[in-house]
Amino acid sequence: MKKKNIFRKFLYSQKVAPYVFIAPFVITFLVFFAYSIVSMIIMSFQNVAGANTSFAGLSNYRILKNAVFIKSLKNSAFYTVVTCAIMIPIPMVLAAMLNSKQMRAKSTFRSILFVPALTSVVVAGVVFRMMFGELEGSFMNQVIGVFGAGPLIWLRRPTTVWIALFILCLWRWTGVNMMYYLSGLQQIPEDLYESASIDGASSMQQLRYITIPLLKPTTIYVLTISIFAGMAMFSESYMLFNGNNSPNNVGTTLVGMLYRMGFQQNQLGIASAIGVTFLTIVLVVNLIQLRLNGTFGGKER
Repeated sequence: MKKKNIFRKFLYSQKVAPYVFIAPFVITFLVFFAYSIVSMIIMSFQNVAGANTSFAGLSNYRILKNAVFIKSLKNSAFYTVVTCAIMIPIPMVLAAMLNSKQMRAKSTFRSILFVPALTSVVVAGVVFRMMFGELEGSFMNQVIGVFGAGPLIWLRRPTTVWIALFILCLWRWTGVNMMYYLSGLQQIPEDLYESASIDGASSMQQLRYITIPLLKPTTIYVLTISIFAGMAMFSESYMLFNGNNSPNNVGTTLVGMLYRMGFQQNQLGIASAIGVTFLTIVLVVNLIQLRLNGTFGGKER
């Protein structure tokens, strides 16, 4: 009984309690994140054949000169840049509209815009593959047929492939980013808008000089997660092409290349080298944008 009381007193002490609360996160981080990264870095310098491993030096990193890898890197970079360019302003404007006092049926529109995020990527990919099908009766061919254009083979040409991927991204993630911005908007005091209205500021001026500057923390957060999500895009492309082998690798991304080398060709060392490269690129890009935004290592602007 005495030992039990001592243990309870120790557990509930003010010095120990904080560490008890953060212990689940720390353990999860160390086991499922830190350990995995360290193992990946070690494996990138090895030849892995089942349980047998041998030191390979930098030979696995020769994949960085591979033409398919370079194309997958360009694909991921292009996808990230474009999605960041469209997935920040559009959700911000939609959130501002839903936050307006003049907007009616706010809850309905919020639900409509957020429902796609709850949809399984497998279901979404299959539906979009059918929408962008090659047959004349597919949905998108019927849409362009209204304007007199002929049926297109959407998923075999680079331009139309990117259109399909961007539409899928916009449909699926607009609601999520909109909710982030909506949360940020609700933290802005109404007094600022009332003062601006009294001074004669128009809605566009209020958006430019009040809303956008005060939403900077939200924008930085959305940009950070969008960079990672863009570079890590794989499931959408995989489901859209019904596999990881798109025509002429038009839809192959960095993660798709990693999946191909690691799981399809069983070259885990090379896949680990791609993973280390991917992690380094995302980390460097995010540190640069956080530095430019004044969030990391500089004065906030």
